[in-house]
Amino acid sequence: MEVNKEEAQRCITIAIAAVKIGNVERAEKFLQKSIKLYPTKEAEILLSRVRNANSAKSASGRTEEPTRRRPMNKENEKPQEPKLNIDYTQEQLDVVKRVKECKDYYEVLGVTKEATDSEIKKAYKKLALQLHPDKNKAPGAVEAFKSLGNAVAILTDVQKRKEYDLYGNQESHRSSGGSYNHREYNFTRSFESDINPNGLFNMFFGGGFPPQHTRGRTRWQSQESSTGSNPSVVFGCVVCFIVASLLSTYLASDPLYSLQQTPKYSTERRTLNFKIPYYVKDNFVSEYQGSLSRLEHSVEEEYILYMKRSCNNERNYRDAMMARAKSFGSRTQLNQAQQLKMPSCDALYKLGIGRVNY
Repeated sequence: MEVNKEEAQRCITIAIAAVKIGNVERAEKFLQKSIKLYPTKEAEILLSRVRNANSAKSASGRTEEPTRRRPMNKENEKPQEPKLNIDYTQEQLDVVKRVKECKDYYEVLGVTKEATDSEIKKAYKKLALQLHPDKNKAPGAVEAFKSLGNAVAILTDVQKRKEYDLYGNQESHRSSGGSYNHREYNFTRSFESDINPNGLFNMFFGGGFPPQHTRGRTRWQSQESSTGSNPSVVFGCVVCFIVASLLSTYLASDPLYSLQQTPKYSTERRTLNFKIPYYVKDNFVSEYQGSLSRLEHSVEEEYILYMKRSCNNERNYRDAMMARAKSFGSRTQLNQAQQLKMPSCDALYKLGIGRVNY
């Protein structure tokens, strides 16, 4: 497989080093491993030569051994054999392989097409920690990490996700004559994210991993050195791009719904699960082409978050009034504070999410 090509070449390098110090058994072992990972003509030729040399050594070893045996002091001892430079686990390699074999962004993140923004972000955080090039040094990790960044950048953008759901699965394919059919939508190019995947990682984790230096530079910096940019400048550009993207998205299209009734959002609807009221435009039914269950899940998430903040404010106000009444020793004010209404907390309690403690 192509992903094993780099490791196969590493095995050839180790075998050559073993031949130079006379360890033909070790050389044969790593050449066999190289051919098993990724067969090449170079490895096969070297293995044939090593086996011939090993056969000759076995035939002459018994007669030459007594004359070669000499006392050796520490200064003339055989140099230590080079160690196999594998700094990644099989689990890390499996994660890279899985991502590179995926056919769409939902499969990359391991979520369904009905997944909400919070579920997508949660899946990204889990995979990003496994694929970040400063942690995962398996072959192909950088490409897999970039694919992961593209996936979360597209699927967390409302407009881009809508376009991707409409056109993303229509991959370019070859016609019977062997040429590409350009009428088909090529999602692998059209949905390429412009945001640096390392910048996305820093947005989610606030700085990423501590840098692991290799000859004065991190592995990620070495692979991104072609840009020649200062990291702080690059990060500043990423922030500016994100702000501009958010502003353009906000100015280009209105929200799909509102929790408050307005002249623009005048049609009332209720979610299927919690029966939360929300308001949409008059043409919502005919214009909206996305997943209604996913939209209503977002409505409920926003509503519950708003009510939790309101409930917290109501509790803080009640506690402050009770503390003030106690400090003045007024039982009347204390009773009034204890009887204060907390509608947001009551609403959450009715949904089975929280309980008011009086």
